[in-house]
Amino acid sequence: MWAVARRPRWIALLLLALVLAAVFAGLGKWQLERSIANGKPLPTTTETRKVLDQVTEPGKPTSETLAGQKVTVTGTFVAGDTTVLTGRSGGGTYQTVGHLVDAGSGVSVPVVLGWSDQRSAAVAGGDRMADGQRVTVEGRYYPAESPDQDSYAKGEYSAVAPARFVNTWKAFDDRMYLGYVVADGTTAKAADLGTIADRAPTREVQFDWLNLFYAVEWVVFAGFAVFLWYRFVKDAWEREEEERREAALSVDGALADRR
Repeated sequence: MWAVARRPRWIALLLLALVLAAVFAGLGKWQLERSIANGKPLPTTTETRKVLDQVTEPGKPTSETLAGQKVTVTGTFVAGDTTVLTGRSGGGTYQTVGHLVDAGSGVSVPVVLGWSDQRSAAVAGGDRMADGQRVTVEGRYYPAESPDQDSYAKGEYSAVAPARFVNTWKAFDDRMYLGYVVADGTTAKAADLGTIADRAPTREVQFDWLNLFYAVEWVVFAGFAVFLWYRFVKDAWEREEEERREAALSVDGALADRR
């Protein structure tokens, strides 16, 4: 069989099969690297406190890598723009969201001030902060929530949704951070509210099994390309052997008839 395999035609086909196998192996390596890269934990840079305008920009969606970033922002809370949410985790029946305008840029950002089990106390906490004084808020920054997450009941909401605040805030000039700050205990105490239970975000490592499956699939394709060449050569060899046997039988039959 290997005498057939050494013919120029089959050598050329072998080279083609090896090129295809190399391409498939390269794709498998790429998929494997992706599965490993997707399984790496996200960078743990959230514990270094930064000024808000240093980590994001107005109108820019907040990525998951930025979720939980410790930030500080200085500004003034707008009177009359306090929102009370219910049905949220972190503490209390009601949570107070204030409208903070950054003193430097004039950009708006929602701030979850704290919680209370009484709606009137939650509203009073927001009013207490909106006294016209400039304050510095420290806390963690999170991606905006969608209004679709609202568990709407009797005119109450549960999501910190800047998309909704655009329509409810009175003092608003269309510039907003597309995220929100959960204030720490200092701000909650100043508002006479409970502190939202907040902690450093966990960075779960999730190995991408789908990419691993694709990697194995490409390796199988690489092996199949070489196997296909082997089958073609073997089929050609078996066909020639069959033709050789038939020719030999024909010769033997012709000699027998002459006798």
